[in-house]
Amino acid sequence: MLITTGDRETPAVLERAQNLAALTGATRVPRGRTSLAKLAERYGDGDILVVMEQGVRLHRAGQEPLTFHPSMGFVRAKRLLKGESDAMLEAARAAPGDFVIDGTAGLGSDASVFAVAAGPGGRVLALEDSFPLWALLQEGLKHYVSGLPEFDAALRRIETVHGNHLEVLRGMPDKSADIVYFDPMFRHPLEDSSSISPLRTFANAGSLSAEALREACRVARKTVVMKEQKGSGEFARLGFETSARAHTKIAYGVIALDHK
Repeated sequence: MLITTGDRETPAVLERAQNLAALTGATRVPRGRTSLAKLAERYGDGDILVVMEQGVRLHRAGQEPLTFHPSMGFVRAKRLLKGESDAMLEAARAAPGDFVIDGTAGLGSDASVFAVAAGPGGRVLALEDSFPLWALLQEGLKHYVSGLPEFDAALRRIETVHGNHLEVLRGMPDKSADIVYFDPMFRHPLEDSSSISPLRTFANAGSLSAEALREACRVARKTVVMKEQKGSGEFARLGFETSARAHTKIAYGVIALDHK
């Protein structure tokens, strides 16, 4: 993967690009007035992460670019800060001070809601298997500005790890987290989720494995939660109890560990 800057290469943007390249080990290349297509051709790499003054964007040759944004996570977080409930948090029985592992972080939308709920005394660890997506997530969480200080502070508290959730969970002690959460790519995409389409280009499309679920149940103290479409056969396949609200197309499967 290449890391470069937008058309306006200010000192601050250049420093961010250099820091991200040092952190990820990706190759930083000067932009100048060179098109992204020519950069890809010149360096033989079609994945290019572009650091900009107002954000960060991931490009892959022939695909729609993916810009970091918290999506519905921001809307849900605002509601949460107003005292409203959230179906995911209710299913997970999340509480202030919790240690939450998001095993399929993506753009961190759900992780951001968990971070708000866990508060400054909690911890959210976001795992992402895709290297380009992890780099985008790392940069976005560190620099995205929503205009809501409490939300931005929650983003900064999220820790990211590039790795497969099964391998990461295998290396963790028993009962070392409160909640382990999964949002694997839906087996059948929702027709109205066009905002997720660019994410599918980069994300791991694999379903949750029974082995990963066993590791999650070993690591979690309270709950293991999976998000899927309402009525999905994945819940029965993996042994989740389902929790869903009316008038929504998604549901949360829950395994309550402290009730066993």
